[in-house]
Amino acid sequence: MLLSPEVLAIQILNFIFLIFAIVALILSIKIYKYWDINSTSNTQYKLEKQSFLAASIIKYIFALKLPLFLFFIFTLDKISAQLTGAMCAAGVVDATDYGSYLFILKIFNIYIFGAWLIIHNIDINKENLPYTKQKFALFIFIFFTLLIEIILEFTMFASIDLNMLVSCCGTIYSSAASSSTSSIFTFNSSLIVSIFYILLVSQIIITFFQKYTNIKYLFSLVNILFFLVAISSLISFFGTYIYELPTHHCPFCFLQKEYHYIGYLIYSLLFAGTFFGITVSIVKSNQKYYKLSSIFNSLYTLLVSSYVILFYIKNGVWL
Repeated sequence: MLLSPEVLAIQILNFIFLIFAIVALILSIKIYKYWDINSTSNTQYKLEKQSFLAASIIKYIFALKLPLFLFFIFTLDKISAQLTGAMCAAGVVDATDYGSYLFILKIFNIYIFGAWLIIHNIDINKENLPYTKQKFALFIFIFFTLLIEIILEFTMFASIDLNMLVSCCGTIYSSAASSSTSSIFTFNSSLIVSIFYILLVSQIIITFFQKYTNIKYLFSLVNILFFLVAISSLISFFGTYIYELPTHHCPFCFLQKEYHYIGYLIYSLLFAGTFFGITVSIVKSNQKYYKLSSIFNSLYTLLVSSYVILFYIKNGVWL
C-alpha cells in the first residue's frame, strides 16, 4: 500500500515536513532559551532573524497541512476500492489499529497549528514581541505531536493488508457494532439533536455578552462540546437525511462524488466555526472571533438541517 501513488506522495511530503520541522525545532529551542527582547547583544539580533525563519517554516508546514488533510481523506476513499469489504474511507481507517488514532491526531494538529498561527499574528503585531518565547515553546510541543502523526501515518499505511477482509461503513457505524463509535447509538438521537441546537443557541447568546472577560472560556467550552455533539448528531441523525436512508450512518460516504462532495463543505464549516470559537480564549481583541465562530457554526447548522427539511417537504415523513 505504501507504493500507491497517493500514499507515496503523502509520505514524501511528510518527510519534507519532518526535515523542515527539525530545523524549526532547533531554532525554537534556541529562541526559547536565550530570547531577551530587552537585550542589544549580537546573539539577540541573530535570534530575531532566526525567529522570522522559524515562523516562516511553521507557516509553510501549516499552509500545506490543510490541503494535505483533505488529500489524505481523498486517498483513503480511493484506496478503499482495493480493500475487500470497504465501501469508503471508513473501511480503510478501520483496517488497522492505528487509523482512528491517526485521524483524531490529524484533527488535533490542525487545531493546534491554527492556534499557533493566531498567537504568532498577535505577537508580530506588538512592538515588543511579547509572545515570542511562548509561541516557540508551543511549537516544541507541536513538533512531537507532528512526529507522532507522521510515524502513525507511515505505520497505518504499511500495516494495511490488501488480502484482508475489512468491515464496511454499514457495519462499523451501526448499533450492532462493537467499536467505540457504536456507543453513539446508545443515546436517543432526538436527545443528541436537541443538545446540538441548544449549544448553537448558547453560542449566539454568549456572543452578545462577550464584553464580560471570563465568558470567553465558557464560549470555548461550548464550542468544544458543540464539535463533539455535532459529529455525534451527524452520524446518528443528519447523515441519514443526506443519504435518505435510515440505516446509513457513515461520516465519510458523503465526501464522495455521488453526494456532490458535500462532506468537504460540511466539515470545513464545522472546523472553521469551532476553531474560532475555541481560540477566543487566547485572543484579547476577540470580537471578530466570536462572530466568525457563530457565523460558521450557524451555516453548518443550516446546511445539515436543510437536508432534514427538504426530505420532509419531498416525502411528507421523517426518517
